[in-house]
Amino acid sequence: MRIVVQKFGGTSVATPSARELVVKHVLNKINEGYKTVVVVSAMGRMGDPYATDTLLSLLNGRKMEARERDLLISCGEIISASVMAALFADKGYKAKAFTGFQAGIITDNNFGNAKILDIKPEKILQALQEGIIPVVAGFQGYTEDLEITTLGRGGSDTTAVALGAALKAECVEIFTDVEGIMTADPKLVNNAKMLDEVNYREVTEMAYNGAKVIHPRAVELAMQHNIPLRVRSTFSDNQGTLIKLGPEKVVTGIAHTTHIAQLKIEVPSNDKELESKIFESLAQKGISIDMINIFPDVKIFTLAEDVVSKATEVLKELGVSFEVTKNLAKVTVVGGGMMGIPGVMLSIIEALKKENIDILQTSDSHTTISCLIKEEDVKKAVLALHEKFEL
Repeated sequence: MRIVVQKFGGTSVATPSARELVVKHVLNKINEGYKTVVVVSAMGRMGDPYATDTLLSLLNGRKMEARERDLLISCGEIISASVMAALFADKGYKAKAFTGFQAGIITDNNFGNAKILDIKPEKILQALQEGIIPVVAGFQGYTEDLEITTLGRGGSDTTAVALGAALKAECVEIFTDVEGIMTADPKLVNNAKMLDEVNYREVTEMAYNGAKVIHPRAVELAMQHNIPLRVRSTFSDNQGTLIKLGPEKVVTGIAHTTHIAQLKIEVPSNDKELESKIFESLAQKGISIDMINIFPDVKIFTLAEDVVSKATEVLKELGVSFEVTKNLAKVTVVGGGMMGIPGVMLSIIEALKKENIDILQTSDSHTTISCLIKEEDVKKAVLALHEKFEL
């Protein structure tokens, strides 16, 4: 049995006309001889009746226990699955909606950001064998204690890839509202190009560094199981971007993240206990930090602007001196083949210097070089780097 999993995001199921296109894409695959499993997100975005953020707005700012919150926001995907199954049936095709629970997706009990532990796909396989199109509610699962959980940001992508692995699917297709993965954000770079094919590792880095087309956790899972991923648009017949094992370019694309703050902390070089206490206290408060540079008397790192006040409270309690700089951004050059290639950093510096863009901090890995800059310079920086590396 040749199986393909197709995942459709919120904009793909938000309107009657969009849902008709979903049906078309699914039937195209069935007509090619595949058994197709459909995974859906909640309909639309904030303001649309059943979108996740709309459901959360029903709370009017009131606090809710994590368990009940997951019950609330799991409803959006269930509504999508039910509506899509009914649409297939209306067109004469057998279809059946499944919650994450019914699809056999078992998770840990970390409500709001649960991790998939196992999948028991027997009911999905049975449906496929009976010629039924399974339509699975993404973003959710259940614990061994039969509690409903949600998988966090990008959860429907993760659902699709995890099901693909469990079903030994030939491919997982992620349908969204963009044509595929681009060399840079097309809102900033008019001549950004779509990548026909790209390596798992490069896409993961682009996603972690600001590209929002697919969640990095889903790509990592696909890489673990060597399942090809295809990112494409619901609103086009274009085949999009294929993600798989393959050759890596020196530079594949430019990613960026905004709303970043930088913290500089003064810590005497002989006070190792205080240094450890600072990072331990930030971690205990759930504050994620990035671009860390450690010097004898100064520690520098970045964090999201929306957690600055929480971080500074921690530092004040510890009695340390610090300096905060806001309205910053991170631009990242991504390329799995840059390791050992001389001159990449020089090219970045030259490109930004030419545009009079100050580099406030840098970090790098085998596949990325990131520069911290002023947020107002983001568009100039992305354009300059895109042109410098002839993407």
